[in-house]
Amino acid sequence: MSEQPIDRTERKIFGFNLNVFFLGIVSFLTDISSEMIFTLVPLFLSNVLGAATTIVGLAGGISDSVDSLFRIAGGWLSDKFRKRKLLAVTGYSVSTVVKPLMYIASTWGLVVGVRFLDRVGKGIRSAPRDALVAASVSKGERGKAFGLHRAMDTAGAFIGLAAAAYIIYVVQGGGLKLSLEAYRWIVLVGVIPAVLAVLVLILFVREKTPPANNDPRPATPVRFADHFDRRFRVFLAIMAVFTLGKSSDFFVILRAQNLEVPLIQVTLMLVLLNITYSLVSIPAGMLSDKLGRRRVIIVGWFIYALVYLGFALATNLWSVWLLFAGYGIYQGVVEGVARAFVADLVAEPRRGTAYGLYHGVVGLLALPASLIAGWLWEIASPAAPFYFGAGLSFVSAIGLWMLVKE
Repeated sequence: MSEQPIDRTERKIFGFNLNVFFLGIVSFLTDISSEMIFTLVPLFLSNVLGAATTIVGLAGGISDSVDSLFRIAGGWLSDKFRKRKLLAVTGYSVSTVVKPLMYIASTWGLVVGVRFLDRVGKGIRSAPRDALVAASVSKGERGKAFGLHRAMDTAGAFIGLAAAAYIIYVVQGGGLKLSLEAYRWIVLVGVIPAVLAVLVLILFVREKTPPANNDPRPATPVRFADHFDRRFRVFLAIMAVFTLGKSSDFFVILRAQNLEVPLIQVTLMLVLLNITYSLVSIPAGMLSDKLGRRRVIIVGWFIYALVYLGFALATNLWSVWLLFAGYGIYQGVVEGVARAFVADLVAEPRRGTAYGLYHGVVGLLALPASLIAGWLWEIASPAAPFYFGAGLSFVSAIGLWMLVKE
């Protein structure tokens, strides 16, 4: 599998490639904005607009599925035209433009519409951005690079959530439910870092042009099997199984509220989740550079299964705090390492398409996963979606161990 040569004399910041570092800054700023504005959407829908749980699941699932379709398209376009930065700028800009509309949202349909457009932007940018990260470093540094990216992304998330918690405290104080006034202040403040993220991307990130593809076959896959390693195809299938049990994180938030956790504590639990995610991401990525991606992903999936079992069985406040921390550990262990694994399995000229397919599988199954979770919640119990997710995570870990080799 050929690799684009990496310039080892290129300047670095804190030991990281310039592109990797500044793309991390872009994600840091974007996640401050997104976590402030969108993480509390399930509570906004439920507490302010009075939407049913099935509507919450629909909103989470539709937005993620739309995201996935555009990730596939964005990845394919970035391979075809070799303009990864341009597509990334386009995607981040679309999301930034629509975020202020949440200030005037007064129906669940409008909320879903804004989320739809935000996810379109995320879908366009995600695969080209990941391909840019992978193209900027050697194979032996990919885990570290994606670990930094996830750490910066998540550091932005916990800062955004901390800011949201502060605004909630100032505007409405305690209580279980989110108020309209508090949410509108969150939106106003949250738009600012989104604008800064687009400026950093335009000014500081450089295009990494993939080598021209001399293969006489068309760049667009005619038959999926002809253009991707069997291990990548099997990995995608296993990811599909895992994702079917991974409902929207909206349900983790609703589960905390279902256990009568006060709103301000739910927000701080999300801050804790993102702190643990951020702290774990770089060490997990570096560990995967040494021990292999597959082993690290399997460990992460077992952690996920234990955490979801915990959410199903939780009955008291202290256990919910521990479970949110555990959920952050799972994300830190798996998210960046899985993206580095994709780069290991696919040659650079087709890596944008591969990332699009990877994100596409995850996103397309988000809708049925969230609808199943909402259905199980209503017909069985709030614990049922978590039992289901834990079971599929365990099956996926075993499948990855048995069917995919490094």
